[in-house]
Amino acid sequence: MVGKETFTVAIDALRANKLRAFLTMLGVLIGSACIVLVVTISMTGRQYILGLIEGVGSNIIFASALRSPGRATALSYEITMDDLTAIQNNIPAVVVVAGTRELDASIVVNGIEHPASLLGVTKGYQEIRHLVILSGRYFDDDDMMLRNKVCLITEDLSKKVFGNQNPFGQPIKLNELTFTVVGVFRERVDTFGQTEVQRNTVVIPFTLMEYYTEEHYFTGTYFQTATADQVAPATERVEQILVGRHPQGAAFTVKNLSGILSVAREISNALSIILLLIALIALIVSGIGIMNIMLVTVTERTREIGIRRAIGARRKEILYQFLLESSLISGVGAVLGVFAGISIPVLVQPLIPGNLRVPVPWIAVAVALAVSSLTGTFFGYLPASKASSLQPTESLRYE
Repeated sequence: MVGKETFTVAIDALRANKLRAFLTMLGVLIGSACIVLVVTISMTGRQYILGLIEGVGSNIIFASALRSPGRATALSYEITMDDLTAIQNNIPAVVVVAGTRELDASIVVNGIEHPASLLGVTKGYQEIRHLVILSGRYFDDDDMMLRNKVCLITEDLSKKVFGNQNPFGQPIKLNELTFTVVGVFRERVDTFGQTEVQRNTVVIPFTLMEYYTEEHYFTGTYFQTATADQVAPATERVEQILVGRHPQGAAFTVKNLSGILSVAREISNALSIILLLIALIALIVSGIGIMNIMLVTVTERTREIGIRRAIGARRKEILYQFLLESSLISGVGAVLGVFAGISIPVLVQPLIPGNLRVPVPWIAVAVALAVSSLTGTFFGYLPASKASSLQPTESLRYE
């Protein structure tokens, strides 16, 4: 146990050399702050990246008929509503299905023509793709069954065509047909045009597109499972059913985001380890600095050590004194560093665009405090041991 006298002597020694103690402490402060920031940034980045992927759908399977460039695909090879029904009935894990079909179109509003992408969808599309309805509504059962000439438009297209005017209930002309806008939407997570939803997309009921084009197949289909764990086996079953229901020679692309999620997690873990190693290197450097300063301190205070030993201080008390000094330097530096590491994310939070939050995980604080505090104890042991090993007679004759 460290006695009260030993503790007092250690504090007095640090007070006598405030600047040197502070500069030594500064290295630990920077190292512990780095640990907090590294763990916070890596975990926030990981959650953000995975959130983007999962926002598109971590439990979604996408399937389409494989088409050869420049060659027409036989209608018997295409995916139809009967295929979607068969998959949902035969794979218990699949809870929602949806089909899409895309066509190029143009919008005429107030005599002005705008290019657009026409997208026919089934009812389950909103649930699977997590469309956010900003105003108005999504298609209901009557829209699908009665082939109502209604549409949803993207937020970007709404601003481009209608400006600040509310588009709900407004007529727009798509090719040769006039539709009524019933809603404005956006994707929950921006896919930057990598899905069928583009900036100028107009969504209409698939039954309506099917009626006017007299073509009953989908260019893309989605299947949502109850949990992400069911995606891999369900993907295989979807492909088996599609191949089994079509003539020999039909080929299909069946994909999911599980592989991308796995790669993203691995990359995130690797970056976290690299950043954490950099922070640990900063702590090791600061620890070496503590050891160096304490060794110099032992040399400068050789006579003091001799006097203390001569008046009865035991070897372990000298050991504890110098070990306590190095531990106090690293401990106080660790606490200040943790406060600095917590303060920085709080201060920069208002400057971060969007809804991204940067919470400081408790594990970052715990790791920073533990590692930084142990740094002083570990690197302070050699100087403390050297100080306690000095002989009283030699120490008194020093200088």
